[in-house]
Formats: sequence, C-alpha cells, structure tokens
Amino acid sequence: MSGPMALGPDAGRQDTLSLRLQGSRGVPRGGDERTLVLRMPGAGAAGAIDRLAAEMADSIGPAVHPYEVAALLESQGLTAEVIRERYGQPDLFTLATALYERIPRTFPEPGVPADPWRPDHIRCVLRGVLFALPGLAYVLIGRIWDPDGGAYALVLAGLISWAWGQALSHRAYLRMAIGRREAGRTLLVGAPLGAAVAVAAGAALAGQGSTALFVAGQSLYLAAAGVLLVLGHESLLLLALLPMVAGVAVLPWWEPGAPLRIGLPLLSLAGATAVAGWALRGALAEKPAAGDSRTKLLRSLPYGLFGLAAGVLVMLEGQRHPYAVVMLSLSMGPAEWLLYRYRGMSAAALRATSTLPAFRWRSAGIITLCLLAYLLPILPVTLLIGAEPGPVLLLAATLWTALLLQAFGVAWPPAAVCLVAACGAGSLTLLHPSAAPIALLLSCGPAAVVLAVCALSALGRPAAHA
Repeated sequence: MSGPMALGPDAGRQDTLSLRLQGSRGVPRGGDERTLVLRMPGAGAAGAIDRLAAEMADSIGPAVHPYEVAALLESQGLTAEVIRERYGQPDLFTLATALYERIPRTFPEPGVPADPWRPDHIRCVLRGVLFALPGLAYVLIGRIWDPDGGAYALVLAGLISWAWGQALSHRAYLRMAIGRREAGRTLLVGAPLGAAVAVAAGAALAGQGSTALFVAGQSLYLAAAGVLLVLGHESLLLLALLPMVAGVAVLPWWEPGAPLRIGLPLLSLAGATAVAGWALRGALAEKPAAGDSRTKLLRSLPYGLFGLAAGVLVMLEGQRHPYAVVMLSLSMGPAEWLLYRYRGMSAAALRATSTLPAFRWRSAGIITLCLLAYLLPILPVTLLIGAEPGPVLLLAATLWTALLLQAFGVAWPPAAVCLVAACGAGSLTLLHPSAAPIALLLSCGPAAVVLAVCALSALGRPAAHA
C-alpha cells in the first residue's frame, strides 16, 4: 500500500474511521449494522475545541474562573452528548476548563460614561441675557426721569437686593434638595422680605417721589426674577420682559412718548410678578418631604456677603464705564457654562490619572483653560467700549474664580477675599475719585491671585470631585 489513506470521507467526519464488513454491497439510507464506526480520540476533538475557543474568545477572555465559562456554555445550549461526541470531553466543566486555558485573560476598559455635568447651552445663554435685560428699563425711563440725587438710592437698593438674592438663592437650592415644596416656602417668605428691606433702605435715602417708586419697582422685579431663576422658569421671565425689549427696539425709529416709556417697564414688572406667583403656587402644590427639613441660616450668609462685595466692585467699574456692567452681566451666562465644563473635565481627569500629583497638574491646567476661555472674549469687548482692560479683566477673573469655589461649597474664603477687595477699592475711590482704575487694579489683582491659589488647593484633591 502506498500513498496517504483518507480516514475521513467528509468535513464532518474527520474524527471517525468507517470499516466496511465483508459481504456488504452498499449502505442503505438508514445506515447498516455491518458498518463499524471507530472514533479517533486525538486531533479531531482538540481541533473542535480550538474552533470553539476562537468563536467564543471575546466572551471567554474576561472570565476569571472556568465556572464562568461553564455557565456561558450552558447558556449556549450544549448538551452532555454533544460535549462527549463533538469535543471528546466527559462533562461540561472539563470542556469549560479546556476553553479557559486556551484563551488569555483580557479585561477591557469600561466604556466612557456620559458626562453628568454636560451644560445646557441654551439655558446658560438665556440666563446671561436675562441678567442684562433689566437694564433696558433705565434706557426707557432715563430720558423722562430726573433722579436728582436718587441714583444713590437705586444703587443702595440694588446692592441690598443683590446680596439678599444671592443668600436666598443658596438657601432655596439647599431646600430644593429636600423637596420643591420646601424651596417654594423659602422663596415665598424670603423674596417679599428682601424686596421690603431694599425698598425701605432706598426710600429712606431718596425720600418720597418718583425715585422711591422706581426703587420699589426695581426691588420687586429683582425679587420676582430671583424666584423664577431658582425654580427654573427662565423662559417665562423672558416672556415677561418682551414688552420692555420691544419698546427699546423701536427707539431708533420711533419715539414712544412718556406713557409708553413708563407703561412698558410696568407691564414687564407686572408680568414677572405674576409668573413668579404662578411658579410659587406650583411649587407649593408639591408633596411635602418626609423627615427633618431644617437648614441653618448661617450656611447662606457667605453667599450674601459675596453678592454684596461683587455688587460694590461692579458698581465701581460701572461709574466710569456703564457698558462694562452690561458686558459683565452678559458674561455670567458663559461663566455658568464654564463652571459645568470644569466639573465635567475634572471628572474625566479622575478617570485619566492614577496618581495625586498627576491629577493636581491636570486640575491646574483645567482651571487655567476655563479661566482663559472666560477672559479672552471679554478683552476685545472691553477695548470696544473704551474701558481699561486691566481692571475689567482682573474683576472678571475675581468673580469667576469666586463662583468656581462657591460651586464646590467653598463659601467663606471667596466671600472674605471679595469683601476685603471691595472695601479697599471703595475706600480708595472715595478718598481719591480719580484713582478708581488704580483702586480696582490694587484690589482685584491680589484678590484674583489669592482666589486662584485657593482654587488650586481646594480643587486639586480628588475628594473635592467625589
């Protein structure tokens, strides 16, 4: 006999040898008892196991024990008869062990989770616009209203409303974590009380007359706007302001006259007050939260002090360049967007680094990137309105870094730093009015540096982002 002998007649029988018994003339369709089938226990079974391992490599690789492979095989519907005849193994667990030994361990990295801090772009832009739109009331009424020294009453009432609103918003957000009804109750009491305090302070300085009415309208609007912003009804506030926006939009082509100049801001004020009441009614209709819902008032104090200090610093810049106030108000929308982006990038940095120094360096880079992204668009606008870029940029850097720290619950350091800066700049400006730009440089420059160091120290720890 010469040449190779084909032991398997087809691809499905490589592991068997069929011997025809003497006298057989053919094999009927149903088989013949005179044909003896001998199973070859060697390479055929091993090859079948190798093919199965190749097919299931992706599923077997992450397994940490053969029992996991056994459970996987069982889920595929492999029976004991198939395991013995096709793979030459006595049972399921032996086959699972053979597969486990053939496939190297692979532990793929988990997929990148969705960014929990992805900002709402439209909402951030809308909030920035809403911070600036109330200034249109001064455009409409300014021509027919002679303040006669009442501007100081407006400034005082505005500062009180700003500080009160910051503290009240923080307290309402704390209560919002307990329940929407609890936040509504806080706003229901705090917003009218803050408006009353601002009106009383402004009226005491302005006396009776049109200035007192203007102070009352300003304070009432700021209280209503604060309620709507906390409860997330920015679109309703924008709708309420549309009459005033329309009045300002037609000024270049048409003089509306005194009745409309007064009536359109009053209509917007009435609309904002009405929708704020409607929003509060909806919040109070929610189910009350179970358990103790008390929160300490002192927790919100530093946020109010920061609001007061920020208002003083912005007012000092606005005395010389009123459009700088508008620009800074509009920039609060991008500032809020960047706060969300910072938190999202910090969460990604936690996944990308494995040592504390590496995370600190990356955190410092993220803070620098976000701060530059906030300041760079402000620079050309500052030059366009004719303001000195140094004081404006340092003031903007101080405000954004303080807001960043507050977003992580670090409240007292930014409040204290901004208060010192406001007192220093205000005192120097009162003593030497011509030194206002130098006053802001000397106060906001050190404040921005101190707050940056605080941010790097407080936020360079992974625990701050947990």
